[in-house]
Amino acid sequence: MAELIVALDVQSRAEAVEKVNLIGDAVDFYKIGLELFTAEGPDVVKAVKDLGKKVFLDLKLHDIPRTVERAVLSGGKLGVELMTIHSVGGKAMIKAAVDAAASFGAAGPKILAVTVLTSLDQTDLADVGIVGRTPAEQVVAMAQFATSNGAHGLVCSPKEVGELSRLLPAGTLFITPGVRPAGSAVGDQKRVATPADAVRDGSTHLVVGRPVLAAPDPAAAARAIRAEMSARM
Repeated sequence: MAELIVALDVQSRAEAVEKVNLIGDAVDFYKIGLELFTAEGPDVVKAVKDLGKKVFLDLKLHDIPRTVERAVLSGGKLGVELMTIHSVGGKAMIKAAVDAAASFGAAGPKILAVTVLTSLDQTDLADVGIVGRTPAEQVVAMAQFATSNGAHGLVCSPKEVGELSRLLPAGTLFITPGVRPAGSAVGDQKRVATPADAVRDGSTHLVVGRPVLAAPDPAAAARAIRAEMSARM
C-alpha cells in the first residue's frame, strides 16, 4: 500500500517537532528538505527519528562520486529511510550513492533519483538547453538511466508515474510530489494529480506539504488524504 509522506517545509527544529506531534499517529513518514536541513542540520533528523518516525532526507545530492558517497554514508548513520540524488550526476555518482547505501544492509537508505522537478514545464526545460523532449520524455530518459545504474526509485510527477511503472522493473519506488487533494490549490506545482490518481497510476509514496501543514487540523487533513489514497480503485 502506498505511504503518505508529509513535507516538513518549516524553518526550525522546534516547528518541525511541533508539527510532527500535532499530526501524531496520522502520519509515520516525513520529508526533510534543504530549507529545514540547512537551518538545523542533522539534529532535526535525529529529533524526528526520536519521535518514532521515518525520514525522507531530500537534499538532491549532485556532486563528485566521493562526496555523494560520504553524504549517503552520513545519512545512513542517521537512520534515514530515503535519500535523493540528481539523475544528471552520472553513472559513477549514482553507483557511489547506491554502494554507500548498501553498506548498511537492508536497513540502509533507498536511493531515489530526481528526474525533472515538478515545478518545471516545457518552457523551463528549453531555458536550460533541453530541447526536442517534452517533460514526460525527459523523465522517462532519466528514469531509465538512473534505475539501470542501481537507483532504487525515482522522484517524479504523478503525471509520468503511470508510464514509468510500466517501463521500469517491478519493485521500483515512485515518490511523487505535486499531489494535491481534490479541490485544493495547485500552488507552484505545474504537473499535479490527486492522491487517488497518483496511487492508481503506481505511486508508492506521495509527498504532500501545504495541504497538511497549512490545514486548520493537520491530522484530519492527513487522514483525509490517506482515505483518498485508499479509495484509488
